[in-house]
Amino acid sequence: MLVLGFESSCDETGVALYDQERGLLAHALHSQVAMHQDYGGVVPELASRDHVRRVVPLLRKVLQESGCSLKDVGAVAYTQGPGLAGALLVGAAFAESLAMSLGVPTVPVHHLEGHLLSPLLSARPPRFPFIALLVSGGHTQLMRVTGVGEYALLGETLDDAAGEAFDKTAKLLGLGYPGGPALAALAECGTPGAVSFPRPMLNSGDLMFSFSGLKTAVLTQVRGREISGQAISEKDRADVARGFQDAIVEVLGKKSLKAVKESGLTQLVVAGGVGANRELRRQLDGKAQRHGVDVYYPELEFCTDNGAMIAPVPFAFQAGLQQNRPAAFRCAHAGRSIWANNASVPGGWRSCWFSGTVTFPRIRKGQ
Repeated sequence: MLVLGFESSCDETGVALYDQERGLLAHALHSQVAMHQDYGGVVPELASRDHVRRVVPLLRKVLQESGCSLKDVGAVAYTQGPGLAGALLVGAAFAESLAMSLGVPTVPVHHLEGHLLSPLLSARPPRFPFIALLVSGGHTQLMRVTGVGEYALLGETLDDAAGEAFDKTAKLLGLGYPGGPALAALAECGTPGAVSFPRPMLNSGDLMFSFSGLKTAVLTQVRGREISGQAISEKDRADVARGFQDAIVEVLGKKSLKAVKESGLTQLVVAGGVGANRELRRQLDGKAQRHGVDVYYPELEFCTDNGAMIAPVPFAFQAGLQQNRPAAFRCAHAGRSIWANNASVPGGWRSCWFSGTVTFPRIRKGQ
């Protein structure tokens, strides 16, 4: 069966076509970065309008590249939330309308679960169970993942997400949008240790995070120099960026490996936009190797929002991926089906897990 996947939660429009047997057939993505740069951030109304403009051309491109037609599609998956309300509405309305016209079921997907399972698209997928670090502009969470749909929340940020801290710090340093990649690029020119920032909650004894204080420390550093009349050179900015990035990376790395050690597992999956950060990957890989831990990342093209992480989710549930086998989306396994008969839905079928909610209903707190 073929599933179309649509992602429109923020400033990327993504469309993908996934086949149960052949895997990912094609995907297309349009980023709105250039449009939002003049405003220094995402403008929700502009984002919604651009999704409307892009979704049909991207769908046509995916169908052309895959050599398939709409009549071959067996289901339509789309991001239900969280995200910008207007942007989500564009994707949901288009996906539901398309599915109704084709007479096929729809599968609303939680945006975070798309990110969480995106490493399963890699050539070297992880095996269940594993610890997942979900780190993006809106979320920083550690989870124990026992299977598809079986998640235990171990720790999360108490305030700002790591990606949000990156973006806001970049703005303090006068960098453009998107701030995270710009700050990471500037940090590569900085001198390690030239500027040191606190490591929030590094030794808290739990798996919780906090990054608002780190952001304030950067503000104090920058404004302090401005008040004293010291000019902030490009080298100074690079050193501040390096110190900030080193602080976040150290906290994320230590907490993640602590979660792996306490769980007794040997696999760590890193997902979300911040997972593309090269320094984070470098340090995690080095520390994990010394502790006998295997680290898995999605391909760089799947770190940001995309339709390819949405389209396979129905198969992941339908397959009931087994604990001791590679958890690749393209593999078929026996297990629990996600489909539930629902007479109130056109066609009589709907996802029994995601229906009517934009939260993670299967996440439970605790070990």
